[in-house]
Order: sequence, then structure tokens, then C-alpha cells
Amino acid sequence: MCLRFRFVAVYAGTVRVCTLRRVIALIYLLAFTGGFVIMSVELLGGRVLAPWFGSDIYVWGSIITVFMVSLAAGYLLGGRWSMHHPSLQRFGLLFLVAGVILFPLVSYAEPTMAWIFERVEDPRYGSLLAATALFMAPTIVLGMISPYSVRLLVDQIATSGRIAGQLYFVATLGSALGTLLTSFYLVAWFEVQTILNGMTTILLTMFALATAVARREAARANTARSSQQGEVGMSS
Repeated sequence: MCLRFRFVAVYAGTVRVCTLRRVIALIYLLAFTGGFVIMSVELLGGRVLAPWFGSDIYVWGSIITVFMVSLAAGYLLGGRWSMHHPSLQRFGLLFLVAGVILFPLVSYAEPTMAWIFERVEDPRYGSLLAATALFMAPTIVLGMISPYSVRLLVDQIATSGRIAGQLYFVATLGSALGTLLTSFYLVAWFEVQTILNGMTTILLTMFALATAVARREAARANTARSSQQGEVGMSS
């Protein structure tokens, strides 16, 4: 027998758990994908900056610092944004925005680094500025994914810790897989532009999938609500 609970990812109301298992699985998939793309892009950052600033430890220190600060900002913004009318469709918009920002990165990367290289003599600060200019915006958006996914699934305080732990576990697994695949295989098989195009495609696919599922579940909810109203009207 299906249990019932309120689920904010589709609409405010009481719905059957058995009808929302696919939606819940999709949210975990989206969190996993966000973690995967974050680490893949972070590793590619070293390849992007290397022709201008080398690959010394200060370059990687700059990249890691920018990603950590950007993720911190993303977690904060994602948590705040999730408090205003959270929905699966709005969640999918994060993937659209991240994909749109990420797609042209390689195109403007070279002129950006050239401009910084000519004006900043110290390569430590040059690499830090370059990493900030290139990677901060997409990483902030990607960082908003995890807290927003927590908000979609948490409806009761008693289960919030368990759900948050599961979501961050899944997102971290995605990050680990993104690190291994990118460092072991993708950089050996493809150019940086091709890999970034692939990451953009993945993000846009997740956006399309989230939007399609959200619309389908909303249509089902409206149909069920209309049916219930009809039965109430007939009984009265």
C-alpha cells in the first residue's frame, strides 16, 4: 500500500510515494551529475591555464581556491533560492544556466588570459585572476545544485539529516567519477573544447529531462485534482 506525504518538487499537496519514485531518483541523478561536472571542469582548468601560466603548484592552488570559494557562494545562494517556490522545473534551470555559461568558455579563455598575462607580472596572481574570470560564474551555479536538491526532498525536520547526507554522498560520488574519467581518459582522448562541449550537452540534457518530468507530474497532479473535485461535486 502506498504511503502519502507532501512533496515540494512537483506541487504542494499530498501525493503517493509510489508515483514519485522516479522524480526522487531524478533528483539524485541531477545531484550526481552536478558533482561530476564540477570536478571535470576543475581538472580541465589546469589544461586551460597551462599555456599561459604553466602548471606549477600555485596554478593549481589558484584553481582550487577559486572553485572552493565559488562552491561556498553557490551553496549559500542555492540554499536561499530554494526557499522561494522550490520546484523541479526551477531546479532544472540551474543546469540550463550552467550550460549556457560553460559553453563559450574556451572561446573567450585565450583573450582573457592574454589580457591578464600582459598586465599582471606575478604569475601567481595572474593565474588566480584568470581562474576567477573563467571559472567562478559556472562553478557558483553548479554549487547551487546540492542545496536545492536537498530542499526538494526534505519535507520533515526528522529526516532532513539523512536526506542531506544521502544527497551529498551521491554528489561526492559523482565528483569522484568525474575526476577519474576526466584525468584517466577524457583528456587523453579529446581536446579541452570537446570535453567542455560534452559537459555542456550533459547539463542541457539534465535541464530538458527535469523540465519534461516536472511538466508530466504537474499534468498528472492537475488531472488527479480535477478528478477528486468531480467526485466531491457528484457526492454533494
